Amino acid sequence: MEFQINKEFISHITELISDNNHAKIIEVFKDVHYADLAELFEEIEAELAIAIIKIVNTEKTADAIVELSEDIREEILKGMSTEEIANEVNELESDDAADMISELSDEQMHEVISQIEDIKHAKDIVDLLRYDENTAGGLMGKELIKVNEKWTCMQSIKEMRLQAEEFEKVYTVYVVDDDDVLKGRLSLKSLLTTSTRTPVREVYSPSITSVKANEEAEQVARIMQKYDLVVVAVVDEMGRLVGQISVDDIIDIIKDEAEKDYQLASGLTDDVEADASIIELTRARLPWLILGLFGSLCAAAIMSSFDSDLLRNYSELFFFTPLIAAMGGNVGVQSSGIIVQGLANNNIKGSLWNRLFKEIGLSLINGVVLGFLVIGYGVVQNSDLLLSITIASSLILVIIIAALIGTFVPLILDKRGIDPALATGPFITTSNDILGIFIYFTMAKIILPI
Repeated sequence: MEFQINKEFISHITELISDNNHAKIIEVFKDVHYADLAELFEEIEAELAIAIIKIVNTEKTADAIVELSEDIREEILKGMSTEEIANEVNELESDDAADMISELSDEQMHEVISQIEDIKHAKDIVDLLRYDENTAGGLMGKELIKVNEKWTCMQSIKEMRLQAEEFEKVYTVYVVDDDDVLKGRLSLKSLLTTSTRTPVREVYSPSITSVKANEEAEQVARIMQKYDLVVVAVVDEMGRLVGQISVDDIIDIIKDEAEKDYQLASGLTDDVEADASIIELTRARLPWLILGLFGSLCAAAIMSSFDSDLLRNYSELFFFTPLIAAMGGNVGVQSSGIIVQGLANNNIKGSLWNRLFKEIGLSLINGVVLGFLVIGYGVVQNSDLLLSITIASSLILVIIIAALIGTFVPLILDKRGIDPALATGPFITTSNDILGIFIYFTMAKIILPI
């Protein structure tokens, strides 16, 4: 049955809480998925959400808190005591628990950790808090199954049973040596088809993909996408197994990066939501609007700097400036979009010179086709043929230059450690507008007789 969130349901829950009907509330949420519960928390007041959490108080509520947006989660955690937060943390896997605790103040963090019942769980969380959140160490969880290469298959099965009791999901069985150095993985098929007395070292597969704990999150995402991994092992500088990253954590990273790139391409400097405050939205939008204004003023200054006789004798030039600016901006965004996508997927191959000639050839074909369409339009409108040729030749040159800018700006930004998605938004559009207007009027001054 689909979980319906509406005013009637929220009113019903509010009434049950007012009547202290805890048994009924627990019954209502018994079969509700934690993702639906998180959606409910996003819709209601923090006080009501906290009341539900205190009453239900299961792994479900803990997972729901993790799913919330940062602002909502922060508001809910502020209304909970450190003991109540510790109760929720006890229900979470180490990576989610560390993420939640990291958002608390230092004082709250220490209090919550001291109240976690499972000492090993607390130790794992403290260990994870040492890593930057944008690294493999910040993404990984400590829950995993591992066996020693010296053990027999029978001993490994016994140990795996003991370890698996604590975990909800088992993805891979890792093989390590006495120093916890990762050696490979052990398949269940090998365990089932091999003599119980056979040492693990004789049946495990040394073929395993791992990442370093200090590896950037984006690189981990690329590796997991490339090799279609459900889980990847995380090792320290000495090759010792320290954790694993599951695909659900990587999906969040990919989603966050996609949102960030989309916002950069749309001209937003900060990560903002639709319901953010006016100040936050202004801070995110205004810088690019100022850049756009600056670009327009530059274009106007370029136009005014040319001989006034040019526009007086060929007033039609003015009416085609939007065409030149728009085509330059569109071509630049197309070219940069392809390069940014290639950089994101790590499939930019070949030399820069080959890409240069390819872009010149492609933009030349596009420019010539569009140029002839402009000339054809001029013939139909009985316009000055020389003027049409001027517009067409300017358009071809602008398209070539815009394509080159759209190609090389993302590559340069990427080499300098700047997000290349920046090149698909107002930055590339504004720069091409300015350059396009300059080329247009320069060509007009060269070709047209005054």
